[in-house]
Amino acid sequence: MPTDANNLSQMPSSFARADFPSDFVWGCSTSSFQIEGGATVDGRTPSIWDHFCQTPGKIRDASNAEIACDHYHRWPEDLDLAKQIGMNAYRFSIAWTRIFPDVSGVPNQAGLDFYSRLVDGMLARGLDPWATLYHWDLPQYLQEIGGWENRATIDAYLVYVDTVTRHLGDRIQNWITHNEPWCTAMHGNWDGMHAPGQKNFKAALLVAHHVMLSHGLAVPIIRKNVAHAKVGIALSLHPLRPASSSETDLAAMQRHDGLRNRWFLDPLFGRGYPIDILAHCANDLPTIRPSDMAAIATPIDFLGVNYYFPETIASAPDCPPLHTRLEEVAGRERTGFGWEVAPDGMRELLQRIANDYPAIPIYLTENGASYEDVMDADGSVQDCARRDYFIRHLASLQRAREAGVDVRGYFAWSLIDNFEWAEGYMRRFGLVYVDFQTQQRTMKQSGHWFRTFLRGAA
Repeated sequence: MPTDANNLSQMPSSFARADFPSDFVWGCSTSSFQIEGGATVDGRTPSIWDHFCQTPGKIRDASNAEIACDHYHRWPEDLDLAKQIGMNAYRFSIAWTRIFPDVSGVPNQAGLDFYSRLVDGMLARGLDPWATLYHWDLPQYLQEIGGWENRATIDAYLVYVDTVTRHLGDRIQNWITHNEPWCTAMHGNWDGMHAPGQKNFKAALLVAHHVMLSHGLAVPIIRKNVAHAKVGIALSLHPLRPASSSETDLAAMQRHDGLRNRWFLDPLFGRGYPIDILAHCANDLPTIRPSDMAAIATPIDFLGVNYYFPETIASAPDCPPLHTRLEEVAGRERTGFGWEVAPDGMRELLQRIANDYPAIPIYLTENGASYEDVMDADGSVQDCARRDYFIRHLASLQRAREAGVDVRGYFAWSLIDNFEWAEGYMRRFGLVYVDFQTQQRTMKQSGHWFRTFLRGAA
């Protein structure tokens, strides 16, 4: 896809790796379910996403992740690609059901050994491992006894965290407890877009609370098991705009912000859940024990921010419980996924966090774009729209740094094309193109640009 005139007008005039500190973290992110495959290999058992994929109508192309990118067998090649691009860090997630395949509580040594080999492979290539402990793939056997609605799942998660960090903590310093608890709770239990596919707002709030509580309780376990551990959480956050300047749309935007952003940020920083949302959702609130909020607010070492797009909010009295609606504004640049491309939204979001919350190191743990990639006759993939997306967003990130925001790293989503959850294989986010029939990997133009940039020649 060629760069259009509008894109060119927004491109930074000069841009180089040297504009960032020498110790800045440059990485790419992946997740276990989306790339590993090996669904029944070495003792792995189904997660809620395996079950969701088997439910008719849930995955747009009726596919599944039983093979995905076959990363379980091809991980050396994939790590080689990350090294070739010039990354110095690699963010990955661990599949809970590879570690605990059933309710017996007995760890699966084959699963632990796989991640041990994977981490050793990162270190051998000069890639600092960043481990995400939960990226949405709850064991199906736990879902069958209540999933994240069941407070006992917190205890199971803590056993899992303890086991993994004791086994790998001698080689991994940076740990992320959860990826995007909003998606776990709301997409999984409110709008039903993700596994387990419920449509129950009260359940979603309960899940959100239990996930955040499990995060807070996991932090001291990780620190106990890992010398010099750095522990954080990765939140999906969005800058917001009102659909109009009317009082009703402004109020709607505030309500949406309360659940979309503040519902997760505020308790992390010791403020409890937002009072305005507590009042608005009084009939749907979970039971909160006296010690819960203090546990959630256990200090963390960094905040992971996943930024993709801003949201435009309108008042919608017929859309309970928040009475808000997402508006799609015509004429704005969009990715192949339909997400608005707004590089300056990244700066705006980062400055908002820095202004509204206590000082904390921030890492962009995900940022990227899906486009309709096509392999040309010469075997190349000319994804210049994605290349330009990265250039413009990194320039925005640098402007945030210049404004005083303590941003210490950036992880592109994603290293390779993968199984994109409910979209199946219809969306491609990778710096590397994957032919899902042959599993051949081909670096895209965006990957080549990143390699040139990280070598200091862009």
